[in-house]
Amino acid sequence: MTKAQLSAKVAERTGLTKKQASEVVEAVFSIITEVLAKKRNSEPVNIAGFGKFVVKQRPKRVVRNPRTGETVEKPATRIPAFRPAKQLKEVVAG
Repeated sequence: MTKAQLSAKVAERTGLTKKQASEVVEAVFSIITEVLAKKRNSEPVNIAGFGKFVVKQRPKRVVRNPRTGETVEKPATRIPAFRPAKQLKEVVAG
């Protein structure tokens, strides 16, 4: 499902116009992104019954280039992750 399709479904269910629904969907994604992008004390975005968006910390590590065999130190990184709620897992599992 694309963002446009999601916006169309929101418009259909809420009675909003497609433009208004698109703005709502865009705003939700923007807020989630802003909260997760905070450098310090990034708080998780918890949506009850759906899941939790969190930031995981990957430590620095030594990696090897498979083509040359050269080892390089890769710096620590922050990556977004999603943890589905139990209810969502049960619905998807059937």
